[in-house]
Amino acid sequence: MCRSIKTLRPPYAESVTEEDMRAAALQYVRKISGFSRPAAHNAAAFDRAVEAVAAATGELLSSLEVRGGAR
Repeated sequence: MCRSIKTLRPPYAESVTEEDMRAAALQYVRKISGFSRPAAHNAAAFDRAVEAVAAATGELLSSLEVRGGAR
């Protein structure tokens, strides 16, 4: 499942959208939780995890410095 997460930093990706980061976060949370769709009683925790991972992804990507390229 996580094998389908693509690299989101240059030079592998020219532009990264919020949708790209959320899709990667969703794949990650699905993999570690073992749920592709959580039950209703787990949905809020699942959604919070996706949002937290997406936010961390955005923070990471904005902080990376790629040698020979712009930030």
